[in-house]
Amino acid sequence: MSKTISEWEVLETGRLAPDVYSLWLRAPKVAAEAKAGQFVSLYSDDGGHLLPRPISICEIDRKGGRIRLVYRVVGFGTKEFAGLVPGKQVRVMGPLGNGFPIEENIEKNRKNIILIGGGIGIPPMLSVLHAIREYQEDTVPCEVTTVVGYRDRHDFLSDNLYKESDNLLVATDDGSRGTHGTVIDALNENRCTGDVIYACGPTPMLRGVKKWGEDQGIPVWLSLEEKMACGIGACLACVCDSADIDDHSKVKNKRICCDGPVFPADEVIV
Repeated sequence: MSKTISEWEVLETGRLAPDVYSLWLRAPKVAAEAKAGQFVSLYSDDGGHLLPRPISICEIDRKGGRIRLVYRVVGFGTKEFAGLVPGKQVRVMGPLGNGFPIEENIEKNRKNIILIGGGIGIPPMLSVLHAIREYQEDTVPCEVTTVVGYRDRHDFLSDNLYKESDNLLVATDDGSRGTHGTVIDALNENRCTGDVIYACGPTPMLRGVKKWGEDQGIPVWLSLEEKMACGIGACLACVCDSADIDDHSKVKNKRICCDGPVFPADEVIV
């Protein structure tokens, strides 16, 4: 985890869906060390907005020394980022947090993998998918089922996920594409099963995924979404309830920014 703020060059920007944008940044050192599931904190140029905005890493291009972020415009900071142009410099801290234990689970022969993303929790699932494909053994390849949930027909990154997934399942709130309902509805409709689950998305979705995994007897890792302030564990603004007492705070909570954002599902209460 790097707590150093540095200047990254904007390489490419684009709009993927209403209020959803893509941002490629040149960051050779970070691209070399970042893990799927980590995030970075972007700083605004406006001196009146001091706190950075945490954004999950969507893609890691190690050879090209680039990092891709995909985010939704929800306020002042992300609106400013949507206006960035190639050649611009932006202040970034990261990579931050932990990542998904992909290598560990593959080595435990958990090779039938289910990835679940909802809303803006979908972008980090692309980095997880890439990491699985990079690490998997050629002789015993992993089988990946990716399940994504959107509000409506305005999807994003589905083409990327389709290319590298063995199965791609889509659920929409309004039924305009795929399963009419939630990612849990899609899992049940397609009778999915697996050895391990990695998920990122809104809390109600993660709560459902945790229970579904428990019912199926499948270990689950959750990447929690939460508003953050410092992003490095000092301010305790992004704590979540935990099953055990935290060594830092001495109460039953975890700091999502530094203890997470990825947790075994049985360690946190969602």
